Amino acid sequence: MEVRRIERPTEPIDAAIRVPGSKSIANRALVCAALAEGRSTLGNMPDGDDTQAMLGCLRELGLDAALAGDRATITGAGASWPPGERTLFAGLAGTTSRFVTALAALASSPITVDGHPPLRSRPFGPLHEALVELGVAVTPGDAPGHLPATICGPPTSGSVTIRGDVSSQYVTALMLIGPYLPGGLHLALTTPLVSRPYVELTAATMQWFGVDDVEIDERAVRVGAGRYSPSDVTVEPDASSAGYPLAIAAVCGGSVTVPGLGTDARQGDARFADVLAEMGCTVERTDDEMCVTGTGRLSGIDIDMADISDLVPTVAVVAALADSASRIRGVGFIRGKESDRLGDLTRELRRAGIDVDETADGLVVRPSRDTAHGARLATHHDHRLAMAFAVLGCAVDGIEVEDPSVVSKSWPAFWTMLDEHVR
Repeated sequence: MEVRRIERPTEPIDAAIRVPGSKSIANRALVCAALAEGRSTLGNMPDGDDTQAMLGCLRELGLDAALAGDRATITGAGASWPPGERTLFAGLAGTTSRFVTALAALASSPITVDGHPPLRSRPFGPLHEALVELGVAVTPGDAPGHLPATICGPPTSGSVTIRGDVSSQYVTALMLIGPYLPGGLHLALTTPLVSRPYVELTAATMQWFGVDDVEIDERAVRVGAGRYSPSDVTVEPDASSAGYPLAIAAVCGGSVTVPGLGTDARQGDARFADVLAEMGCTVERTDDEMCVTGTGRLSGIDIDMADISDLVPTVAVVAALADSASRIRGVGFIRGKESDRLGDLTRELRRAGIDVDETADGLVVRPSRDTAHGARLATHHDHRLAMAFAVLGCAVDGIEVEDPSVVSKSWPAFWTMLDEHVR
């Protein structure tokens, strides 16, 4: 197995680091562009596996979808996919697989959605059940509620109920096809909505493509019937990815500036800078960038991270190096991500001497700077664990990361960035 040893820097970091475009925005925009009738262009596109998987699925649906450098061009065809059975292969991309499952529901021919074994183990039941409620046939290939699944539409209704306290990707998938459902989408949530910033990001992306009749509250989402229009969009930098170099400044000292992620950032994860400020860092923002400076002192935090759950591994690592205990709450649902992001994260951090306990809905992390030590840490097919462990290795000698290439899911050049800026 490939293993990467993290070299602890010999001096504080001082760098401006460009991060890839947001894969969350990119995949939403690609679906809107696919459903628009005409040519759209998307700039500052990320080159990670999730984006490539989405582009490949759109091509398999019969669309012209190309990526040259960081610029994508998509010629959409409304919801008129060419007839015929086909298979959309999403690799390891959970976001892609859920979004194209909803896209497939608009077709009148059977479309199978599949992926690699780790993706097959992830839950799809709430989305499949919602599509059935909309009048779509969903036939599991192996286990109900998992991939592979064959989808055959089109929908006969726009009214559906779904839990709000599982993955927001289910809600987003339904929202993205909402304008093309009979009478639009009327989605009732049976539990409170988690990760609301991601749902609001979906609405913002839809608006860029001409659909602005969207209403969101704690127990319902409504999307008016309509059509997307082609658009030219520039994808803002990925706020989740930006969290790793910002966290390195927090744990090692020095400053990191992320260009392009300013005060008007749409992504909820841009709030991570505020979390670091609460823990003791200095944060500066302008219209065009954000900068985090480590002060050499970190305090623990009590935080509900339901709305910024992708950052849990990063916050856990920073918390381990603080001088007081931290509690992370509201994120029990992240056990169904690429890894069990509570159980797997807890076990690996303990290997490195971190005092951490898993709770029903999060983590308790106690000060561990004096007990932390080198260890070989497994990534469990999870890019976010790999990059969070790299942050730990910048503050603790001897950290090794197994399967480091898993970062290709969202930031293929992550290790190159680390080599260039953290020495």
